[in-house]
Amino acid sequence: MKKVNPLVVISGVVVGIAALVLTWLGNPKNMGFCIACFERDIAGALSLHSAQKVQYMRPEIMGIILGAFIIALVTKEFRPKAGSSPATRFLLGAVVMIGALAFLGCPLRMVIRIGGGDVNAMIALLGFVLGVFIGTLFLKRGFNLKRAYPAPLFEGSVMPAVAVGLLVLGITAPAVIKMSVEGPGSMRAPFFIALAIALVVGALAQKSRLCMVGGVRDAILFGDFKLLYGFVAIILTIVIGNLIMGNFNLSMLSQPIAHSSTLWNVLGMVVVGWGSVLLGGCPLRQLVLAGEGNGDCAVTVFGMIIGAALSHNFGWAGNPDSVNELGEYVTGGISNGGKIAVVACIAIVLIISFVNSKKEAKKNG
Repeated sequence: MKKVNPLVVISGVVVGIAALVLTWLGNPKNMGFCIACFERDIAGALSLHSAQKVQYMRPEIMGIILGAFIIALVTKEFRPKAGSSPATRFLLGAVVMIGALAFLGCPLRMVIRIGGGDVNAMIALLGFVLGVFIGTLFLKRGFNLKRAYPAPLFEGSVMPAVAVGLLVLGITAPAVIKMSVEGPGSMRAPFFIALAIALVVGALAQKSRLCMVGGVRDAILFGDFKLLYGFVAIILTIVIGNLIMGNFNLSMLSQPIAHSSTLWNVLGMVVVGWGSVLLGGCPLRQLVLAGEGNGDCAVTVFGMIIGAALSHNFGWAGNPDSVNELGEYVTGGISNGGKIAVVACIAIVLIISFVNSKKEAKKNG
């Protein structure tokens, strides 16, 4: 149980290299891969929100889904199933996204930011681990969203089909979808190269079961660190790459697309860690499982996209630190509405945790 899984480490190194390459090719710094940010951009491309700086049909998301789908088919691991509390999962997906966008990144981007020297992400990691820990307490109490059941082939194929449809839309209808001309949404690697890289990442993530939440959860519950080694590999790969390219900056300030509002970074990641434990995996893992034919994870992904739209339509997402026209450093953070939203998300996750937990009765004698 406690031995290193070479495939997990290899996957971590490949993901780290992929993030560095995608950044070098044009993706935002410290954001070679970010599931939350890229799903937010897709929501903007589909006009689900009107934040003009974060609108683009990111092929990386579709590539991860299709990479997992293809390898699952080849290895006969494509097993359509559904029926495990889909409405609750949709809500949790939206909640996790709201928390992630308060921090400005998913768990994958958190470790990428750590690899770039972002101290804000290092501190947010504490909130993430705390959230996962709280989630494990409810797992011990018997938290359960009920089992999924075998589903028709069509049900399991919905998410891969949607991914193909979004790719076609991104290629053939640039005049119909929204595309940022400035801001993070305008920073992008070449479409087909990004797609090809994401296909490889999706396939490796499917075979290795790469999951940041699962890694921390297993370490807490079982003392099993196998999945965590993959994320250590990501961080080390990105640190080395950033040092070589001169992009490593150990600081809380002047980090790309990040804010230094410590409390809300931490609380945002508490929501992400806690909610993802209840879902059974981080946002990356949800994409991979959706590609494998899990209809409940597909519902979760749709929930995350709606959560992204809500975050930007109502001004709940984090605002990066910046420098104004006078050359003064302006600390970002989240609005009062965003703070209320994060606290509300904690309350929602707490309610879901209690309602779906059933402490096993103590055995007599």
